[in-house]
Amino acid sequence: MTLPDKFLERVETERLSNIGGSNPLSISFEFFPPTTEKMASKLWDTVERLGPLSPSFVSVTYGAGGSTRERTHGLVSRIRKETDLEPAAHLTCVGASKSEIEEVAQQYWESGVKHIVALRGDPPEGQDGFVAHPDGFKGSVELIEHLKKMHDFEISVGCYPEIHPDAASSLADIDYLKRKMDAGADRAITQFFFDPDTYLRFIDRAQAQGVDIPIIPGILPVTSYSKLRQFSGQCGTQIPSWLTHLFEGLDDDPATRNLVAAMVASEQCRQLQRAGVKDFHFYTLNRADLVYAICHTMGVRPNR
Repeated sequence: MTLPDKFLERVETERLSNIGGSNPLSISFEFFPPTTEKMASKLWDTVERLGPLSPSFVSVTYGAGGSTRERTHGLVSRIRKETDLEPAAHLTCVGASKSEIEEVAQQYWESGVKHIVALRGDPPEGQDGFVAHPDGFKGSVELIEHLKKMHDFEISVGCYPEIHPDAASSLADIDYLKRKMDAGADRAITQFFFDPDTYLRFIDRAQAQGVDIPIIPGILPVTSYSKLRQFSGQCGTQIPSWLTHLFEGLDDDPATRNLVAAMVASEQCRQLQRAGVKDFHFYTLNRADLVYAICHTMGVRPNR
């Protein structure tokens, strides 16, 4: 089957614009720490598969409520020691005192990990909302300020194009993002979204309020619609009706589901590219092949 000429022309134009151009794309990846030996092996396969795409950094999450903290530390240290990738370690305020967080941050600095993703963090399962540790930080602004006093960490933070569930309003949410910037954040990474216009409108509102750090779109390829509904419920992301329609009937058809997921994420990225976006952060869910395929369609190829 021959693809339409206009489609081929568009793909080729975008590919050439990202090879040797003056504004090449910058990508980064998020991994989550494994809970079993089998998952650990799969995760390392993901790191090795995506590494040749030369991401600007790779981040490693905590589980909800600070679970998997030790696995995060171990994985970040291994990436630092055994690869050429630049790891960024997640640090949250959940379930830890200031002294405990400071000790972890100091260990990272001494091991050569100078990039922290500083977050308030999600509450543990069964807890309705965030409750600060009695001797801990009240939120991400305090955490950022403390990290910057310790060392000149590079700091990334989160933001919500569709408003954080705990925010009083869109304006209040952006004001808090500005406070994180003023505390020392170097960049913000958005929660996932599906409508490119949602991201672009958010950028306009943030810049109008004085936020001038890079705001990188977070892209989530849909590997499971049921998990997507769960994630969306937790973070307030809207699932468009057209997306629901695309994944209907695919619960037991992973091959087709992956093809649809790659198509959706690739088109989302291409629309953002055409709007001038040059930086992308992928929530990989430790799924290397799917993310690799999306990056390939964007013109991101291994350095030969």
